[in-house]
Amino acid sequence: MKEKIRFVFVDLLRGWALLVMFEVHSFNVLLKPELQKTEWFSNLTFINGLVAPSFLFISGFAFILSTQRNLDELRTFGSKFWKKIARIAMIFLAGYSLHIPFLSIRLIHERANQDMMLAAYNVDILQCIAAGLLFIFIARLIFKSDKNYNIFLIISFFFVVLISPLVWQINFTNYVHPFIADYFNAASGSYFPLFPWLGFLIAGAIICPYYLEAREKGEEKKFMYMIGIIGLVLAFAGHFFLSDIFQSSHLIIKPHPIFFIQRLGYVLFLLGLCWLYAEVRQTKTTFVMDIGRESLLVYWLHLQVLYRHVLNGNNVASIYGGTFNVWQAAIFTFALAIAMIITAKIWGEIKKRYRDFSSRLALTVFVVSIVIFFIY
Repeated sequence: MKEKIRFVFVDLLRGWALLVMFEVHSFNVLLKPELQKTEWFSNLTFINGLVAPSFLFISGFAFILSTQRNLDELRTFGSKFWKKIARIAMIFLAGYSLHIPFLSIRLIHERANQDMMLAAYNVDILQCIAAGLLFIFIARLIFKSDKNYNIFLIISFFFVVLISPLVWQINFTNYVHPFIADYFNAASGSYFPLFPWLGFLIAGAIICPYYLEAREKGEEKKFMYMIGIIGLVLAFAGHFFLSDIFQSSHLIIKPHPIFFIQRLGYVLFLLGLCWLYAEVRQTKTTFVMDIGRESLLVYWLHLQVLYRHVLNGNNVASIYGGTFNVWQAAIFTFALAIAMIITAKIWGEIKKRYRDFSSRLALTVFVVSIVIFFIY
C-alpha cells in the first residue's frame, strides 16, 4: 500500500488526462459547428491534444513500475505472466469493441457494410497502448540486463520518432490487410497509429527506471524538477520551430519529430507538476486518482455512453451531435464526469474490499460478453 501511495503522481496524471478526455469527446461531438471554428476552440483543441500523449506516456511509465519486481517470475511464464497477457488482451478487445458496428457477430455479418468494417479496423488509443505494452513487455522478457533493455528502448524510441514521416507516406493497404495496415499510419483513418504515437509510451518506459534509480538514491526531488525543466525547454523549442519563421511544408504536423518533441515536453512538465502537487499536498487519495486507477473501465464506458446505438438504433452523438452551445456541452461533460467518477469509486472500493470476488466478477462479465457476441 505504501508503494502505491509513493507513486500517486502517476494516478494523478492519468486521472487528469481522462477527465480532460471526457471534455474532448463531449465537446467535439456535441458543440455546434460554428463554435468549433472560433479561436478559443482552436486553443482548447491544442490543450486537448496533450491528452493522448500523456495517457500513452503514463501507460508506459506505469507498466515498468508494475513489472519491476516480478521479472524472474514473469520469465517462468507463471500466473503473473498470464495476468499481464490477459490485461493486454483485454485492452486490445476493449479498443476494438468501441469500433465494431454491432456487439454481435451475427448482426455484423448481416448489416455491416464495407465502410463500417474499415472503420472497425481503425487503431485508436487503446489498441496503440496494448500494442505498445506488448512490445515493451516482450522486450523485457528477452533482455535480462536492465542496461541492454533500456538501450533497446532508446533505440526503438528514436527509430519510431524519426521514421514516422516516411511511414506516413506509404499506403500499407497495398501490401497487407487494413487490420494490420492501420497500425502504421493514418492513411485509412486510424486515430493513433503506432507511428509516431508509440514513441510516447516508449518514452514513459525509458524514463521510469531513471526515476526509480533517483528515488533509491534520495534524489527524487532533484530528478523530478529536472524532468519539469526539460519538459518546458522541449515545449518552448517545439513552439519556436513550429512558428511562422519556418515553412509549413517542412513540418507535416503529426508524424513530424517537432510535433513529437513539443508534446513530449508538455507531458514531462505535467508529470513533474503532478509529482510536485502530490508532494506539497501530501496527497493520499482523491477522486482524480480513483479515475486514474480505473482508467480502462471509465475510458471504455464513457465512449459507450456517447456512441453505442441503444436508443432505438440511435446514440447520444447522433441525436444531439452538433446542437449544443458551450454551456450545454459543459453541463453534459460535467454530468458525464460525475457518473464516471462514481463508477470508478464504486468499482475501486469493490476491488479493495472483495479482491477475489471482483476478479471473478470481471472475468465472468468478460467471458459472458464474448459468448453473447458469438451467439446473439
